[in-house]
Amino acid sequence: MAIYRLLLFLYPAGFRLQYSAELCSLFARRLREASNPFSLFLLWFETLIDILLTAVHSHWDIFRQDVVYTQRALKRSPGFAITAIGVAALGVGATTAAYTITDHALLRPLPFPESDRLVKLWEDMPPYRQLEPSPPNYRDWKQMSKSFSAMAAFRALSVAMVGAGDPQQVEGAAVSADLFPMLGAQPLFGHIFNSIDDAAGAPGTVLLSYGLWKQKFASDPHILGRRLILDDEPYLVIGVMDKTFGYPRPNVQLWTPMRFSNSDFEDRNNYYLRVVAKLRPGISIEQARSEMQIVSERLKRQYPKDNAHVGVTINPLRDEISNRARLMLFALLGASFCVLLIACTNLANLLLARALERRKEVALRKALGAGRERLVRQLLTESLLVAVCGGLLGVLIAVGAVPFLSRLIPSALPVAEMPAVDSRILLFALTVTVLTSVAFGVIPAAHAANGAVASGLQEGGRQGIGGRKEHLRSALVIAEVAISLVLLVSSGLLIRALWQLEQTNPGFRADYVLTMRTSLPMPKYESTARRVAFYTSVLSQVRALPGVNSAAYTSFLPITFGGGIFPVTLAGQQENVDDAFQQASLRFITPDYFSVMGIPLLRGRDISESDTATAPFVAVVSESFVEQYWPNQNPLGRQFKFGFATRTVVGVVGNVRVRGVERLSEPQIYLSYRQVPDGWIIWYAPKDLAVRFSGPSQTLVPSIRRVIAQADPQQPVSDVQPLTQIVDDDMAPRLTQLCVLGGFALIAMLLAGIGIHGLFSFTVSNRSQEIAVRMAVGARSKDILAMIFRESFLLSAAGAVAGIALAYAFARVLESLLAGVSPADPGTYAVGLGIAGLTSLAGSLWPAIRALRIDPMTAMRAE
Repeated sequence: MAIYRLLLFLYPAGFRLQYSAELCSLFARRLREASNPFSLFLLWFETLIDILLTAVHSHWDIFRQDVVYTQRALKRSPGFAITAIGVAALGVGATTAAYTITDHALLRPLPFPESDRLVKLWEDMPPYRQLEPSPPNYRDWKQMSKSFSAMAAFRALSVAMVGAGDPQQVEGAAVSADLFPMLGAQPLFGHIFNSIDDAAGAPGTVLLSYGLWKQKFASDPHILGRRLILDDEPYLVIGVMDKTFGYPRPNVQLWTPMRFSNSDFEDRNNYYLRVVAKLRPGISIEQARSEMQIVSERLKRQYPKDNAHVGVTINPLRDEISNRARLMLFALLGASFCVLLIACTNLANLLLARALERRKEVALRKALGAGRERLVRQLLTESLLVAVCGGLLGVLIAVGAVPFLSRLIPSALPVAEMPAVDSRILLFALTVTVLTSVAFGVIPAAHAANGAVASGLQEGGRQGIGGRKEHLRSALVIAEVAISLVLLVSSGLLIRALWQLEQTNPGFRADYVLTMRTSLPMPKYESTARRVAFYTSVLSQVRALPGVNSAAYTSFLPITFGGGIFPVTLAGQQENVDDAFQQASLRFITPDYFSVMGIPLLRGRDISESDTATAPFVAVVSESFVEQYWPNQNPLGRQFKFGFATRTVVGVVGNVRVRGVERLSEPQIYLSYRQVPDGWIIWYAPKDLAVRFSGPSQTLVPSIRRVIAQADPQQPVSDVQPLTQIVDDDMAPRLTQLCVLGGFALIAMLLAGIGIHGLFSFTVSNRSQEIAVRMAVGARSKDILAMIFRESFLLSAAGAVAGIALAYAFARVLESLLAGVSPADPGTYAVGLGIAGLTSLAGSLWPAIRALRIDPMTAMRAE
């Protein structure tokens, strides 16, 4: 019988109270009549099924009644319903959108089979912990390691494509043949690369991305076998990849085989590969790191000149996201949960006020016999219905917000499709909705159900803001102010960081500079003389165009590519000394480059046309280069070995933030575009054209395109944009971060203002008799206003004290995003406190005006 009585708890309390004695008596009689084990089993089976079905039916019937009652109640209070649903929608929508982005970038498995076993390998060469491996080291890692079932390499590829309409520059990747099988990638049709395609000297083959096949070739079903010219070499189309595949970047347009030659394995300082490997089953990443440490030690002994400082870094492929991007995504998620928490406290406040308004109704129902469980259930059903409506609206908000928030996803993430609100996200939204309904519904429901019958039925009665029933609502408002202040201060600090970065001198003047890229195809332009002829023809004609002040070519514009790292050996110094690994990055330039870019020439001279292959090899270096290698000395005339030759310093220019406005750059070396052997480091051949102009530039681009077409009709032009756009794009992620956190902060302050307004509106309504008496005995308007504003100030001050402490802790977490701004920046906290104070004032202003409009005689007569 004890088990049976426990089963009866599945019924609603009212049903159990009314029928439990009768049901227990009936079951006891049937239990005595069971004559054998089989009949006893049937009895229990029948009883269990009956109780389950009846309990479900009873609960559903009560729930249906509660929903109907709630609908009628909400229709009678449309203002409350709209406000409550809107607040819930903001909380659920913000959290769902943030979780969608975080899940897409950090949590969801990559779209490759067994993606948890995929890792990325880097050369570890202090101070660079993640340096691109050289082909010889990649080859040796692959041969000497046993922890990986496969290892593959790839590199970025930018080629001029001819044979499909106008010449076009397309971005792709050169990959080793074992990359696609390791990633489980299959083409939409055709076949992937094999070892024959990847062999040195093999005929060129190419795989097209789904996007390029659709846009450039109009989804031609007969594309297989078509001949394309890529960088002046013939390639045969052997397949089209599925539209979901986008490795190593989502915007990759085509893939070609890597096709290493013997010469690729001669230089261990030629860092340009990206290496991906797959762990063997049962091998952990720590075991692989231990083995690769042994491998790197062996290579150090075998190649002490090149590998003396080279180790190996291994990271899970999923973790190939910068710490700053990861931190920002988690900060976004945290901010959204702050908004959700504020929404919950606000809704709890609204429902608590509604419960207090309905205390007479609740007390009457209790007097007529309604039990506490029944009352709580009814009020929780109201909370659930509001939350469900708010959750549905919140999902729509999330769907609209995800495209904007997706700008925070790192572009290097190897996922082709944009994040979507799919079934997993809807399940998350449902969970948040249910938890929200419980979180903001339980306290008001319990508070209302615990009210005394007599006090609820009595007329009048005064309850000030300091009364017992208002303590909870005041605490909720304090919590809202504190959390919203955290978001305000965080947004303010990011604004300060953005402002500080905008004031940072990048080392060049971006205004009135037009840029474009003309990547010269190899081997067509493998000869230095042929490249010089192209540059000379283009620059001479561009400089003659109306409105053009100067023009020049460079290997890479600032910010677009940081540049490779190469060893530097000073004159008279042994190569690869143990006490310092000296490095610098490289750019080949044409004369006038510094003038075009507005980079100050501090000492000496610029690169000139007389710096030819037969003249002494010269270099212009950055100020940071001089500070590192010849501090407090005159660098002009000094020599150093860089690349294949010894260079003489003929000039010093200002530092340029080539890796982005937020990142300091290593020392820079600028070399003459003429002083490079044929076929040497062709990736660094000048490709970016910069043109400084005055006046309107609308007609400048077509004119420059005509000039380039005259120099080489098959040369594509790409990436046409002003230099200011490049700088703006570099700052765009930070601006998006600011907009997102700022938007959350505004939502939080709006919700906090609603909470304060709701609290004082209820307080004024509840204390109308007290206010009427005060006014009747001579209280002036300013006294009433002072009373309301004083109580508002005390609540805001209490929230501000807690909020400042929490804001500082959160700012310390975000410190790496603050670009040198102190997490305790006093100006930001002062502005945040000021906005919080104005929000508190605005929230209490209308209730204060309502208090002044109370007519003493009318209020006292009503009571």
